[in-house]
Amino acid sequence: MTQRFTFRHVMTPQGMVNDCAVVVSSSGRIQAIDALDASRGPLDYDGWLALPGMPNAHSHVFQRAMSGFGEKPAGEDSFWSWREHMYRLAAALTPEQMRVVAEQGFREMLAAGFTRVAEFHYLHHLPDGSAGEEMARAVAEAAEAVGIGLRLLPVYYRKGGFGREPGEGQRRFIHRDLDDFMGLIDRLADLEPGVAPHSLRAVPPEELNDLVLAVRERLGPATPIHIHVAEQRQEVMDCQSRYGQAPVGVLADHVSLDAHWNLVHATHVSPDELRRVAEAGARVVICPITEAYLGDGLFPAEAWRRMQGGLAIGSDSNCRIDAVEELRLLEYGQRLRRERRLLLAGEDGLGSALWPMAVEAGAAALGEPDYAGIQPGAWADMVVLDEHSPALAGHSVETVLDALIIGGGRADIADVYVAGRKRVSNGEQPGDLESRRAFAEVVRAVYGR
Repeated sequence: MTQRFTFRHVMTPQGMVNDCAVVVSSSGRIQAIDALDASRGPLDYDGWLALPGMPNAHSHVFQRAMSGFGEKPAGEDSFWSWREHMYRLAAALTPEQMRVVAEQGFREMLAAGFTRVAEFHYLHHLPDGSAGEEMARAVAEAAEAVGIGLRLLPVYYRKGGFGREPGEGQRRFIHRDLDDFMGLIDRLADLEPGVAPHSLRAVPPEELNDLVLAVRERLGPATPIHIHVAEQRQEVMDCQSRYGQAPVGVLADHVSLDAHWNLVHATHVSPDELRRVAEAGARVVICPITEAYLGDGLFPAEAWRRMQGGLAIGSDSNCRIDAVEELRLLEYGQRLRRERRLLLAGEDGLGSALWPMAVEAGAAALGEPDYAGIQPGAWADMVVLDEHSPALAGHSVETVLDALIIGGGRADIADVYVAGRKRVSNGEQPGDLESRRAFAEVVRAVYGR
């Protein structure tokens, strides 16, 4: 059945459109955007300003359960000490607990403006170490229950570091070889997954090309591929010590980077490495909240945008989930880096540049590069702003997106649609209270509270 949703303003790839109806087919995709005739009298709108839903291009949803743990100083704290706390959580979660944690994380993503998620899933095996697909299925079941679009990215994880065997904390992540991993991919084929070699720390670069060939043979040539790369300075130094160059160069030497590749973080890259990635058409996914949380550093986003590189955002550790705040920290990080303002803004302002940029690159990262935004053929994923929000008060459509980025956040989102179905209404979802209670029980069980 065809549906029509009417809005005072709609952000489309061609710009802002006023007084229109978004026509949605029974499949959940947009058929048309029709003008409304206001000359016949006042119009009854379904919402004020509809933005395209934001793709979350990088998430480890199970880590939502560790937010706030591991914050007591213990010497020289860094990503590497944080990782030990993450291993504790990873060792404990059962499939049933994974589903509870994932449901809470996905609910928060929807409320925060993320309508689809690329789930970088490496918590594969059961707590006793036995192989199975139950953990991945738990994530998929949670996504379906909540109504968020899911691109599962099963992770190939072989080593514990450059040339090192896996440690005890990594045993639930590891596949013994490529055939073992591809068996999991085959069992999850109904979920239409992408794939993610975890990093050059975890996958020897000489195995990457065989992985790509196997994945594209099984899943098709347009399968999205995601990889962590150059996130930490120590990672870069270790890679240089083993291979004689930094991670991005090693990656580019071992595979043919193209528009289906997504480099997550790429925090510590040189201008020449950036140029090489841009020329290949690959994109970068950054996660500003998590990168600040872990003390990673700042990706040179301003230089990357001058190269016209695609830049998507993700919630990564899910320590705080807010699409607007990811974009704000993206811009603010560059301001602190350069001691200047408006480094990622366009001619019409900051918000009108950042939101469409991340939507376009995020859609491509999830495997739908031709259907980004509110336009015919795309999923009817829409984030509707609250006209009466204090952060947006007094702003016209010309400045409201700047107000959203500078002073707003998830609290300014009223409704969220995924594939034409309203999943969030006035900031709430059915079952929110029950989900929060179940999530709290899991956290207490894992951490002995």
